[in-house]
Parts: sequence; structure tokens; C-alpha cells
Amino acid sequence: MPEQDPLQGVSVFVAAARTGSFTLAADRLGITKSAVGKSIAKLEVRLGTKLFHRTTRLSRLTSDGEAYLAACASAMDEVTAAQSALTSSGHILSGRLRIDMPVAFGRSVLLPILADIARSNPGLNLALTFTDATSDLLQDDVDLAIRFGALADSSHLIARHLVDQERVICAAPAYLDEHGRPNTLADLRAHRCVVGSPKGPPLAWIVREDGEIRKVTPLVAHQISDGQAMVDATVAGLGLCQVPISMVRERLDRKELEAVMTDFSTVPVEVHAVWPRRAHLTPRVRHVVDRLVLEAARGGLS
Repeated sequence: MPEQDPLQGVSVFVAAARTGSFTLAADRLGITKSAVGKSIAKLEVRLGTKLFHRTTRLSRLTSDGEAYLAACASAMDEVTAAQSALTSSGHILSGRLRIDMPVAFGRSVLLPILADIARSNPGLNLALTFTDATSDLLQDDVDLAIRFGALADSSHLIARHLVDQERVICAAPAYLDEHGRPNTLADLRAHRCVVGSPKGPPLAWIVREDGEIRKVTPLVAHQISDGQAMVDATVAGLGLCQVPISMVRERLDRKELEAVMTDFSTVPVEVHAVWPRRAHLTPRVRHVVDRLVLEAARGGLS
């Protein structure tokens, strides 16, 4: 009998395990859902064990499936990294690179940099997602994410600090003329505020009072999941907001917004590049991270 290929069906299994859905795996691989199911079934027969608990909407890994995924994913990452290194001659990059980034910062600051990289590397295919929600890099198959704020501890991710950005509390001049300009934290009780959402920009503000860093929850008038929309709402006179300076610099320069409480909003926000921990960093990710670090050193990410 011919020897069986030990890798047969592995890529399909990893895609299904990472997405948690045979349908999503099929879309990602460019095959039918039925083909995914048949490939998984053949793999289970060959291994002599069940890999998934199947329901109508979701496929969850069994304990054997979890162990097999860890081994297969590691091996595939090694192969992918080696292949990328061999096919990326010199500084020529190719293949798909998926990057998640905050909406406003991504559009105004990162997109021009990434467009320049893409122009220099015609074989590179960018898949950019602009979102203020925190994605699961492994489950969503994200190669690189840009995140604001403190990072949760994770053994599955690697982070590279890029820059610290100034936080700004601001409002439209017309709003401040009508409601007054706050000078202390106590003054915030008389003001309407625009904040983020549980899966988007922060709900709380970070301030410094008497040398102590504090997290305060202002009086919430409007809760918005998109950072750019928060700024637009603030320009429209709906209240005060606290955001990184890169989101409002042009609005402040045009006098559409006015900074207040500058003695309190002095705690910078960290900006990191984050990617899944793998044995080898792919040339595509390495090149983009190195470029972002260089831009940060030049002041281009502030």
C-alpha cells in the first residue's frame, strides 16, 4: 500500500480549528463547506479519534483536537516562515499581510506608511481592517495588530513598543462657551462626556492628580464604539472627550476643538505593534514592524 501523506488534511483542520467554523474555514481556503467536513472526517478516521464537537453553528475542539492543533499549528507556522524567507529575496516582499488597526490612527497615520511599503513591494497584498475593537489574532488569522493602551499578559503574543502619545481632554469651543471650561476633576460633574464602549475605545479616562495616576469615569452622555465617530461627536458639540493627540491634532489646529484640563491629562498612552508568537517572524511582518519603529523614532507616529 502507498504510504499515506501525514500532512493530508492538516491545513484544513488548522483553518477550521482557528475559525471555530467549517463555513469560515471554507471561505478562507476557497473550498466548499462539504469539502472541509469530508477532509476533517478522513483525518479523524486516520488518527482514530474525534477532533471536533460539532453543533449546527459552531465546531469546538475536543481535548485531542486541542493537542493536535498545538502541534500542527506550530509545524505549519515553521513551514510558512521558512517558505516566506526563501521566496522573499532581498527586500522584495510577497504574499498576504493582514493588519488590524484603530480606525482614526490607522487611516491618518498608518495607511500612508503601509501604502508606501506596498508600492515598493508589488507582490505584497495588504488586508487591512480598521477597527477599535480588540481582535483575537489567532482566531481571526491576523498577522499584526496595532493597539493603544496597556496590554494584557499573554504567552501567545509578542509586542513591540512603538511610541507614547499624549492624551488630550477636549471639546468644541461652542460647547465650552455654553457650559464653561472645566479646571478640576470635580468640575466634570457639570459636564456631558463622550466615551468609548466595552469593545471599543476606553470608557474611563486616565488622569494625573497630585502626582497620582487615576482612572476616572466621567458623566457619560454618549457612548460610541468608534474613535473617529467620538471625535466627530465632540466637534459637533456633544460634550468632552479624552483621546490620543493623533486623533485630534488637526481639529485643534483648526480651532474646531479646544484642549482643557491640560494639567490633569498628562498620562501618555502606549502604542504597540502586536503579533502572534511563532518560532520565526515572517519577513512581511518583520519589515512592517521595523518600518514602524523607524517612523516612530522619526516622530512620524506621534
